[in-house]
Amino acid sequence: MDEFCRQLERSIIKDFRKTIWKPFIRGLNEYQMIQPEDNIAVCISGGKDSMLLAKCMQEILRHGKMTFGLHFLVMDPGYNRENRELIEENAGRLEIPIHIFDSDIFNIVADVEQSPCYLCARMRRGYLYAHARELGCNKIALGHHFDDVVETILMSMLYGAQVNTMMPKLHSTNFEGMELIRPLYFVKESDIIAWKKQNGLRFLQCACRFTEEIEREKGILAEAKRSKRQEMKELISRFRAISPHIETNILKSVENVNLDACLGYVHKGVRHHFMEDYDFPA
Repeated sequence: MDEFCRQLERSIIKDFRKTIWKPFIRGLNEYQMIQPEDNIAVCISGGKDSMLLAKCMQEILRHGKMTFGLHFLVMDPGYNRENRELIEENAGRLEIPIHIFDSDIFNIVADVEQSPCYLCARMRRGYLYAHARELGCNKIALGHHFDDVVETILMSMLYGAQVNTMMPKLHSTNFEGMELIRPLYFVKESDIIAWKKQNGLRFLQCACRFTEEIEREKGILAEAKRSKRQEMKELISRFRAISPHIETNILKSVENVNLDACLGYVHKGVRHHFMEDYDFPA
């Protein structure tokens, strides 16, 4: 093994033990994400989150107590040549044996005006499930982290008028027997960035044409196209300046839903209203 790769792996276990490794293990254990004899496809976009996830999964397989299959799946949705080469270069440096397949998603969503990022994400997931199944996998692992979860909660409240969260794991509704897991559920983005910087790594940002177009634009148009998720990042940053506990409390709020003090809720697709039981107290 290359000395650079050994040093990088040690940094996860030792230097970032408290901020990355332990939260990673906590997510696996608390939500029982891995079972013996699972066959898991780690889905790599080329960004810092999925690359870190790949290394963490390699480490838990080497040093953990369970035996399971592990594959590293990269979908090229239409990257330019430089971006694809960067993914391949990083995979080589980090000794991640990636399996690459092509799709045409960027071309398909290029002319979509409403929610192109949402459509792109849905299509990506479908392709990933299908190719993971071809590899004999029963699970896909995505690199969503703590910040993604908190941002999703706020977005659902402020723009969706509902309380939803990004679940740590879920069963696929379109691919029977397949499951999605998010092992970095408790890992904060700032700690992933710190790990990246300490090891001198350069990863892809979002490399789609929609994002590249925004970066070329200036002024009002660029502001109008700014993603809702970026707005949430900025909002949470302001919250963080007020109290370091606000982010954690936002996540805990969806663990402590008090149905006795809710106007309504949805359970298994059925909507309920507090007036249904109002005149029949327990």
